[in-house]
Amino acid sequence: MIFEHKSVLLHETVDSLNIRPDGIYVDGTLGGGGHAYEVLKRLGPNGRLIGIDQDADAIKAATERLEPMKERVTIVRNNYRNIQEVLESLGISKVDGIYLDLGVSSYQLDTAERGFTYRENAPLDMRMDQRNEKTAADIVNEYGEMDLYRIIRDYGEDRFAKNIAKHIVREREKCRIETTDQLVEIIKAAIPAKIRAEGGHPAKRTFQAIRIELNKELEVLNDSIDTMIGLLNPKGRLSIITFHSLEDRIVKTRFRTNENPCICPPDFPVCVCGRKSMGKVITRKPILPDETEIEENKRSKSSKLRVFERA
Repeated sequence: MIFEHKSVLLHETVDSLNIRPDGIYVDGTLGGGGHAYEVLKRLGPNGRLIGIDQDADAIKAATERLEPMKERVTIVRNNYRNIQEVLESLGISKVDGIYLDLGVSSYQLDTAERGFTYRENAPLDMRMDQRNEKTAADIVNEYGEMDLYRIIRDYGEDRFAKNIAKHIVREREKCRIETTDQLVEIIKAAIPAKIRAEGGHPAKRTFQAIRIELNKELEVLNDSIDTMIGLLNPKGRLSIITFHSLEDRIVKTRFRTNENPCICPPDFPVCVCGRKSMGKVITRKPILPDETEIEENKRSKSSKLRVFERA
């Protein structure tokens, strides 16, 4: 199966980086290399792109796609949370732009055996990095009921989280839950039929929640933004595409804090905390896909792009 992933907000993201032909740019979520390809088209012979991804299939696909420009590309299998170590190992201290596309690739969703999708039966896997030993099945079978409830409520934003967690715990006492189909059936049983008939797929939110928990997606994002801003040259930009409100909230909050980090009480006439602004938020409101893009790629519908510029 070909590693397919239609790059969301492609031109908007690449435009937002204000690419300098001789600059150094980092793609923290390389995927199939769609955004990277567009960045490389704008780089001159002295420009450089570092591509990071933790998924072996993505690394293979991007390596093939970017082959014609390979002398300007360095591809590293890692998690973008380790961006500083990756750059240090390449002898790079500062870069001119960093971007992330936080969407799960179409390839990952459509390759049933990866266990990300609730539409086909497969082992409950969901690992972004297959070197990790823990899988989605471990979470489903080993987390306590309260922990399951918490992640389905917080990461899946599902109003039936309590009931879903209760059903999972009850069913796993009969036998271990190993497949996506088993989990889908349990979730369906926990949601009233009337609601199931109205909304989207009943398992969508729970699957999202388990995937986020397993891959520590929100934690990684929250812990990495300050580091990435710190790695930028003056006027360098960090552009991040999110796909759900939890990610977007983290990006918005971290960007705002980096722009205005002062923690002095509002009635102080001057700042005494000494915290200096790291730059400015370029996108007061997020950039959204236009109707044409949403028609061509349904998965782009919930995407939002936010941009920060280093002082």
